[in-house]
Amino acid sequence: MESSSTIASGRKRPPAKTRLLDAAMRLFGQQGYEATSIQAIADSVGVRKQSLLHHFPSKEALHEAVIDATLQHWRDEFPRLLAHASGADRFSAMVTAVVRFFRDDPNRARLALREMLDRPDAIRAQLKEQLSPYTRLLADYIRMGQQSGIIRSDVQPEAYLVQALLKIISTVATGDVAAALVGQDREAHDDELVRGLRESLFITTE
Repeated sequence: MESSSTIASGRKRPPAKTRLLDAAMRLFGQQGYEATSIQAIADSVGVRKQSLLHHFPSKEALHEAVIDATLQHWRDEFPRLLAHASGADRFSAMVTAVVRFFRDDPNRARLALREMLDRPDAIRAQLKEQLSPYTRLLADYIRMGQQSGIIRSDVQPEAYLVQALLKIISTVATGDVAAALVGQDREAHDDELVRGLRESLFITTE
């Protein structure tokens, strides 16, 4: 039964399967895969363990669904972003979308870090299979920008993409803690992150 607050707001609760995926992503990101139990995920959503297992037959199946949902987001998003005008416009659209995706739920960034540290072979294979066509295309765009004189000639395209992604993920995953060191809010750190990524890529005309 839906809560009175849900009914009053006129919004429907997401389906149980969606709520389970969201909860699993959050707990896997906060605690790690091994430390997160099926029961804890079910409890966080307010369903029985058997109800969870109806949608996902095992913790591994749920974990795979969480990762695939994230990769599916980018399989859908990359073609739209690549349709932007060339140069700085495409860069701004891409970086803004990536930062927003992780900032909307920092547990996505925490989960990404944990996957790279705890399950590197599996995540490497998934990224290579599902997203490498888009990263190759982005690297080609960087080379085109170098040829046209708007991107620094000493940039290594593939290495730049890896470093940019790692900076975004690590900044968002640890941003609130790091910001406390100097008393700034996370938006200031996001702005500085984007500025640094831009200046390390484009040739300034000033």
